[in-house]
Amino acid sequence: MSYRDQLKDKQRIVIKIGSSSLQHPETHGLDYTKIDVLVREICDLKNRGKDVILVSSGAIAVGRRAVHLDASRMNELPMKQACAAIGQTRLMMVYQKIFAEYNHMAAQVLMTKNTIVDNLNRFNARNTFMELFELGAVPIVNENDTVATYEIELGDNDTLSAVVGALVDADLLILLSDIDGLYSDDPRSNPDARFISEVDDLSTVMDMGKGSTGSDVGTGGMNTKLQAAQIATVSGMDMVIANSADIKVIHRIVDGADIGTIFKSKPDPAFDLPLYVQQMHK
Repeated sequence: MSYRDQLKDKQRIVIKIGSSSLQHPETHGLDYTKIDVLVREICDLKNRGKDVILVSSGAIAVGRRAVHLDASRMNELPMKQACAAIGQTRLMMVYQKIFAEYNHMAAQVLMTKNTIVDNLNRFNARNTFMELFELGAVPIVNENDTVATYEIELGDNDTLSAVVGALVDADLLILLSDIDGLYSDDPRSNPDARFISEVDDLSTVMDMGKGSTGSDVGTGGMNTKLQAAQIATVSGMDMVIANSADIKVIHRIVDGADIGTIFKSKPDPAFDLPLYVQQMHK
């Protein structure tokens, strides 16, 4: 049995999808076809008896579009937070409606750094996730952009998805991005960049992180994905980076197909999640 064949047995899966993957590049309007396929894939995993968490970006972009704001206005924090407040409800309304079509429930969970760092908050958040799993709901997680400032933000949803996975003892994290996986260099600028299918030892690839991202609506580049891999692997999760151009890669990855880059879990009992999160951005 190959390493990837073991992914079939994963029981608790976190899926992260970025803003650019949910929108039409021409207009930044929501791509309902993609969202429908995403929800269908998740519902199918649920029907296979798996727990699934979706970490979904897009609230600020959706809110900005709703109030017809130019991108230049988005440098102001209160404006970003107002757009998040408008966009988050719109995004959840779309998710709730489509999940209901497949007889499943979505639940909203908004987090900040304090959710993890504060002992009581972390305990309560974990209990909430566990109850949602018991109820058969799909938690949809985002950073609480309406109140988050630099001091209490987790920073990007790549990191957030790994942190959530560690919090709930997930065993697989799938990051859907605008790139096929990890390359030895940025394939957009270097045609000789080599694709890396499996990573056994993270320390050998950490310098391959690029801070850039291919879109103007996302926040994370390969750098944030490698940081997510650090959290995921020591927390006992395998992590796969794959291209979101075809959302149906989700079930293929879980079925063990050789898609994207897999980072193999290397659990470290000494890993302290709250301490790690507390020290982020310092």
